[in-house]
Amino acid sequence: MGRSRSRSRSSSRHRHARTKKKRRNTSRSQSRERSSRHGSSRYRSRSRDRDRERERKRRKRSVSSSSSSSDDDLILRAKRREEEEKKAEIEKQRILRQKELEEKLIEEEVARRVEELVAKRVEEELERRKDEIEAEVLRRVEEAKQIMEKQMLVELEKQREAEVEAQKLKEEEERQKRLELEKIMEENNRKMEEAQKKLAEEQLKLVEEQRKMLEAKQQFEEEDKRRVKREQDMVLNKKNNRPKLSFSFK
Repeated sequence: MGRSRSRSRSSSRHRHARTKKKRRNTSRSQSRERSSRHGSSRYRSRSRDRDRERERKRRKRSVSSSSSSSDDDLILRAKRREEEEKKAEIEKQRILRQKELEEKLIEEEVARRVEELVAKRVEEELERRKDEIEAEVLRRVEEAKQIMEKQMLVELEKQREAEVEAQKLKEEEERQKRLELEKIMEENNRKMEEAQKKLAEEQLKLVEEQRKMLEAKQQFEEEDKRRVKREQDMVLNKKNNRPKLSFSFK
């Protein structure tokens, strides 16, 4: 804040000096314009005007020199004041940082003590409620144990059911395979029975044909024997007597 005041004061002084210089320049230009406009009409009083102008310039130079010296003093004072304000600001910042550091150390110390106090209170509370806490811990452990046992029983039951289901599926598969095998065996037995039956029929037919052939052979042999006997009988009858001729008319 001190620095800003010094800056505002120095800037106001500089503005004041610039205003004075501008006024001097403006007055000079105005005087020159007036003299140029009315030079012809005031030719006779030119010397008197020149004297006045010299006197005015001398006064202005004296005023300007005194003003510049006063401006230098003001600038020097402003610089000194600004340096003093900078030193004061630096000292203020140092004090502020030191204060912040002290406050930080105090806060850390307070936090440490609070933490120690809380830890002590917690330890005292734990010691006071030791039996209660142990009982609660045992209760929770027992409860967790029961939950785990129930979960294990449920898992074992699921595993047993899965094994039973797998066994049922296996038995069903074996039964299906057995049924298929029995069907195959029955089909084979049926085919074998049909083949045996067909073979028996063919054997019976062959036996029947052999019997018929044997009977025909026997019959042929008997017929042949009878024929031979007839022939023999006829030959014998011819030898004994001739047969009588008989004629008949119709």
